[in-house]
Amino acid sequence: MAMSSKQKVYQGVLQEIRQYIDQQHLMPGDKLPSERELADTLQAGRSSVREALRAMELLGLIETKRGEGTFLSTYRPYQTVELLSSFILKEARTREDLYLAKKILEKEAAKLAFSRMNVQDLDKLEQLLYDPVMGPNDRHVAFFKYLFTKSENLLLARVWQLMEEFSHTINKLYYSKVFYIELVQLYSTKNYELIEPLFESLAVQDDDQFE
Repeated sequence: MAMSSKQKVYQGVLQEIRQYIDQQHLMPGDKLPSERELADTLQAGRSSVREALRAMELLGLIETKRGEGTFLSTYRPYQTVELLSSFILKEARTREDLYLAKKILEKEAAKLAFSRMNVQDLDKLEQLLYDPVMGPNDRHVAFFKYLFTKSENLLLARVWQLMEEFSHTINKLYYSKVFYIELVQLYSTKNYELIEPLFESLAVQDDDQFE
Protein backbone atom coordinates (compact mmCIF):
# COMPACT_ATOMS: atom_id res chain seq x y z
CA MET A 1 0.00 0.00 0.00
CA ALA A 2 1.42 3.37 -0.99
CA MET A 3 1.86 6.05 1.65
CA SER A 4 -0.43 9.05 1.57
CA SER A 5 1.04 12.51 1.09
CA LYS A 6 0.31 13.22 4.76
CA GLN A 7 2.30 10.15 5.85
CA LYS A 8 5.23 11.16 3.64
CA VAL A 9 5.31 14.67 5.14
CA TYR A 10 5.10 13.29 8.66
CA GLN A 11 7.93 10.80 8.08
CA GLY A 12 10.04 13.50 6.46
CA VAL A 13 9.61 15.80 9.45
CA LEU A 14 10.44 12.96 11.82
CA GLN A 15 13.66 12.33 9.94
CA GLU A 16 14.54 16.03 9.97
CA ILE A 17 14.04 16.24 13.73
CA ARG A 18 16.37 13.29 14.19
CA GLN A 19 18.95 14.98 11.96
CA TYR A 20 18.55 18.20 13.94
CA ILE A 21 19.26 16.32 17.18
CA ASP A 22 22.40 14.81 15.65
CA GLN A 23 23.62 18.09 14.15
CA GLN A 24 23.13 19.96 17.43
CA HIS A 25 24.84 17.14 19.33
CA LEU A 26 21.96 16.96 21.77
CA MET A 27 22.29 14.50 24.62
CA PRO A 28 19.77 12.91 27.00
CA GLY A 29 18.45 15.66 29.25
CA ASP A 30 18.96 18.45 26.71
CA LYS A 31 15.96 20.60 25.87
CA LEU A 32 14.47 20.64 22.39
CA PRO A 33 13.19 23.81 20.73
CA SER A 34 9.47 24.49 21.02
CA GLU A 35 7.03 23.12 18.48
CA ARG A 36 6.81 26.55 16.82
CA GLU A 37 10.59 26.98 16.74
CA LEU A 38 11.06 23.54 15.20
CA ALA A 39 8.42 24.30 12.58
CA ASP A 40 10.26 27.52 11.66
CA THR A 41 13.69 25.87 11.67
CA LEU A 42 12.61 22.88 9.60
CA GLN A 43 10.21 24.93 7.45
CA ALA A 44 7.46 22.43 8.21
CA GLY A 45 3.85 22.69 9.29
CA ARG A 46 3.22 22.76 13.01
CA SER A 47 0.74 19.88 12.75
CA SER A 48 3.39 17.64 11.15
CA VAL A 49 5.95 18.65 13.78
CA ARG A 50 3.38 17.94 16.50
CA GLU A 51 2.70 14.44 15.12
CA ALA A 52 6.41 13.67 14.85
CA LEU A 53 7.03 14.78 18.44
CA ARG A 54 4.11 12.68 19.66
CA ALA A 55 5.55 9.62 17.93
CA MET A 56 8.96 10.25 19.48
CA GLU A 57 7.42 10.66 22.91
CA LEU A 58 5.45 7.44 22.46
CA LEU A 59 8.69 5.62 21.68
CA GLY A 60 10.36 7.09 24.75
CA LEU A 61 12.83 9.19 22.76
CA ILE A 62 11.66 12.47 24.29
CA GLU A 63 9.67 13.50 27.33
CA THR A 64 7.54 16.56 27.96
CA LYS A 65 7.65 18.28 31.34
CA ARG A 66 4.75 20.56 32.11
CA GLY A 67 5.85 24.18 32.26
CA GLU A 68 9.42 23.34 31.24
CA GLY A 69 9.37 22.00 27.69
CA THR A 70 10.41 18.91 25.77
CA PHE A 71 13.62 17.08 26.59
CA LEU A 72 15.64 14.31 24.96
CA SER A 73 15.35 11.19 27.08
CA THR A 74 17.45 8.07 27.39
CA TYR A 75 16.34 5.54 24.78
CA ARG A 76 15.15 2.26 26.28
CA PRO A 77 14.75 -0.49 23.66
CA TYR A 78 12.13 -2.42 25.64
CA GLN A 79 9.66 0.42 25.12
CA THR A 80 9.86 -0.04 21.37
CA VAL A 81 9.51 -3.79 21.82
CA GLU A 82 6.34 -3.38 23.84
CA LEU A 83 4.82 -0.97 21.34
CA LEU A 84 5.61 -3.14 18.35
CA SER A 85 4.31 -6.27 20.02
CA SER A 86 1.04 -4.57 20.87
CA PHE A 87 0.24 -3.96 17.21
CA ILE A 88 2.39 -5.80 14.70
CA LEU A 89 2.55 -9.20 16.34
CA LYS A 90 -1.19 -9.66 16.05
CA GLU A 91 -0.56 -10.75 12.47
CA ALA A 92 0.44 -14.40 12.02
CA ARG A 93 2.49 -13.59 8.91
CA THR A 94 4.46 -10.98 10.85
CA ARG A 95 5.39 -13.58 13.44
CA GLU A 96 6.65 -15.89 10.70
CA ASP A 97 8.65 -13.05 9.16
CA LEU A 98 10.18 -12.28 12.55
CA TYR A 99 11.33 -15.86 13.01
CA LEU A 100 12.85 -15.91 9.53
CA ALA A 101 14.59 -12.54 9.93
CA LYS A 102 16.00 -13.56 13.30
CA LYS A 103 17.34 -16.81 11.85
CA ILE A 104 19.03 -14.89 9.02
CA LEU A 105 20.76 -12.57 11.50
CA GLU A 106 21.93 -15.51 13.59
CA LYS A 107 23.26 -17.26 10.49
CA GLU A 108 25.25 -14.18 9.46
CA ALA A 109 26.66 -13.81 12.98
CA ALA A 110 27.71 -17.46 12.91
CA LYS A 111 29.51 -16.86 9.61
CA LEU A 112 31.20 -13.65 10.74
CA ALA A 113 32.39 -15.30 13.95
CA PHE A 114 33.87 -18.28 12.08
CA SER A 115 37.31 -16.81 11.31
CA ARG A 116 37.63 -15.36 14.81
CA MET A 117 37.05 -18.59 16.71
CA ASN A 118 39.85 -20.08 18.79
CA VAL A 119 40.11 -23.01 21.19
CA GLN A 120 39.04 -20.90 24.16
CA ASP A 121 35.93 -19.77 22.30
CA LEU A 122 34.97 -23.35 21.47
CA ASP A 123 35.39 -24.33 25.11
CA LYS A 124 33.16 -21.44 26.16
CA LEU A 125 30.43 -22.44 23.71
CA GLU A 126 30.53 -26.03 24.92
CA GLN A 127 30.24 -24.84 28.50
CA LEU A 128 27.10 -22.94 27.57
CA LEU A 129 25.63 -25.99 25.85
CA TYR A 130 26.09 -28.23 28.86
CA ASP A 131 25.37 -25.73 31.62
CA PRO A 132 22.86 -27.59 33.85
CA VAL A 133 21.41 -24.37 35.21
CA MET A 134 20.42 -22.81 31.88
CA GLY A 135 17.07 -23.46 30.30
CA PRO A 136 16.86 -23.94 26.51
CA ASN A 137 15.88 -20.36 25.74
CA ASP A 138 18.52 -18.85 28.03
CA ARG A 139 21.06 -21.15 26.42
CA HIS A 140 20.05 -19.98 22.96
CA VAL A 141 20.37 -16.31 23.91
CA ALA A 142 23.73 -16.81 25.65
CA PHE A 143 25.07 -18.89 22.74
CA PHE A 144 24.22 -16.38 20.05
CA LYS A 145 25.09 -13.39 22.18
CA TYR A 146 28.58 -14.85 22.34
CA LEU A 147 28.63 -15.32 18.55
CA PHE A 148 27.44 -11.77 17.93
CA THR A 149 30.21 -10.51 20.21
CA LYS A 150 32.74 -12.51 18.22
CA SER A 151 31.31 -11.14 14.96
CA GLU A 152 32.49 -7.66 16.06
CA ASN A 153 29.49 -6.09 14.33
CA LEU A 154 27.80 -3.91 16.93
CA LEU A 155 24.91 -2.85 14.70
CA LEU A 156 24.05 -6.44 13.79
CA ALA A 157 24.17 -7.37 17.47
CA ARG A 158 21.83 -4.56 18.47
CA VAL A 159 19.29 -5.40 15.77
CA TRP A 160 19.36 -9.05 16.85
CA GLN A 161 18.93 -8.11 20.51
CA LEU A 162 15.89 -6.02 19.69
CA MET A 163 14.39 -8.84 17.64
CA GLU A 164 15.20 -11.35 20.38
CA GLU A 165 13.31 -9.27 22.94
CA PHE A 166 10.59 -8.74 20.34
CA SER A 167 10.13 -12.49 19.82
CA HIS A 168 9.68 -13.08 23.54
CA THR A 169 6.39 -11.22 23.37
CA ILE A 170 5.04 -14.10 21.28
CA ASN A 171 6.85 -17.18 22.45
CA LYS A 172 10.33 -18.35 23.32
CA LEU A 173 12.38 -19.22 20.28
CA TYR A 174 15.34 -21.59 20.06
CA TYR A 175 16.62 -24.58 18.10
CA SER A 176 17.18 -28.26 18.82
CA LYS A 177 20.22 -28.98 20.95
CA VAL A 178 21.77 -30.97 18.10
CA PHE A 179 21.98 -27.79 16.04
CA TYR A 180 24.22 -25.99 18.55
CA ILE A 181 26.44 -29.04 18.92
CA GLU A 182 26.84 -29.36 15.16
CA LEU A 183 27.64 -25.68 14.76
CA VAL A 184 30.41 -25.93 17.35
CA GLN A 185 31.73 -28.99 15.48
CA LEU A 186 31.80 -26.98 12.24
CA TYR A 187 33.88 -24.34 13.99
CA SER A 188 36.19 -27.00 15.37
CA THR A 189 36.68 -28.73 12.01
CA LYS A 190 36.74 -25.41 10.11
CA ASN A 191 33.90 -26.29 7.74
CA TYR A 192 32.63 -22.84 6.86
CA GLU A 193 30.72 -23.99 3.79
CA LEU A 194 28.43 -26.19 5.90
CA ILE A 195 27.13 -23.36 8.10
CA GLU A 196 24.55 -22.25 5.55
CA PRO A 197 23.04 -25.75 5.04
CA LEU A 198 22.95 -26.28 8.80
CA PHE A 199 20.82 -23.19 9.28
CA GLU A 200 18.59 -24.08 6.36
CA SER A 201 17.83 -27.47 7.87
CA LEU A 202 16.96 -26.33 11.37
CA ALA A 203 13.49 -25.90 12.80
CA VAL A 204 12.10 -23.74 15.59
CA GLN A 205 11.64 -25.60 18.85
CA ASP A 206 9.47 -25.00 21.89
CA ASP A 207 10.14 -25.88 25.54
CA ASP A 208 8.79 -29.41 25.23
CA GLN A 209 11.14 -30.34 22.40
CA PHE A 210 14.51 -29.41 23.90
CA GLU A 211 16.22 -32.45 25.36
